[in-house]
Amino acid sequence: MAHQAGGRRPAPRPVPDRSEAQAYLQDYAALMEAVPFPSFVVDHRWDVLLANSAFRSLFGGVGPQPTAMPEENFLRFVLFHPEAPAVLGEHEPSWCLPMLAHFAAALERFGHDPVLQGVRRDIAQDPIMEAAYRHGLPHWIRAVGEEAVEHDGAVRPLLHPDPRWGATDCRVVVEAPGTLRDLGCTRLTLVLRDARRGPSRERRARRAASHLRVVRASG
Repeated sequence: MAHQAGGRRPAPRPVPDRSEAQAYLQDYAALMEAVPFPSFVVDHRWDVLLANSAFRSLFGGVGPQPTAMPEENFLRFVLFHPEAPAVLGEHEPSWCLPMLAHFAAALERFGHDPVLQGVRRDIAQDPIMEAAYRHGLPHWIRAVGEEAVEHDGAVRPLLHPDPRWGATDCRVVVEAPGTLRDLGCTRLTLVLRDARRGPSRERRARRAASHLRVVRASG
C-alpha cells in the first residue's frame, strides 16, 4: 500500500537463520498437530518437511516404496507410488494431472534442482506418463481450465482408511505464512468433508470423464 501511495517499497523480510528456522518449524509442527485434518508442509521440491498425525493416519496403510513414500516427497508419491490411487480418489484427473502441472511450473522455475531433475528422468522412463507430460497435459489444461490445476480451494476425492470417513472428499487449503514463505515452504491441509456435502454422482461422472487416460502410477 505504501508503494502504491508513492512511499518506498517495504524492505524484504530477513530469512531466518538455521536455529531460528528449526525453532519455528518445531512450533509450527505443534500447531499442525492440533488440527484434526491431514496437514503437511512441503518445500519447492514437494519434500515433506512436517506432517501431522492425521496425515500419517491417512497414508499409513500404503506399502513401502523406495523413492515415493508420502511422508518423504508428496509429488513422487502421487506420480509413482503404485498404491496412491487406493487413497487419492479419481487419482489421474484429480491428483496426478494437477501435480504434473505444478511439477512443470517448478521445473521451469528451478530447472537445475537435482531432485526435480530426478523426477523428470523418472517421468521420461515411463512412456505413458511421458506422453501425458509432453502432450496430454497441455491439452488437458486447455480442456478443463487453469482453475482445475490450482490446489488451493480444490475439492478432491479421498478414500480414507478410517471407515468413519471412507470414500469422501477433501477441500485442499494452501497457506504460506510469512516466515514459512521465507523458508520457501507451503502448508497444505486436506479438510475432510462429510459425504453428504460431496458432489453428486452425476457431477462425479462428468469430472471423471473430463481427462485423458494416459497416466498410470508406476513403481
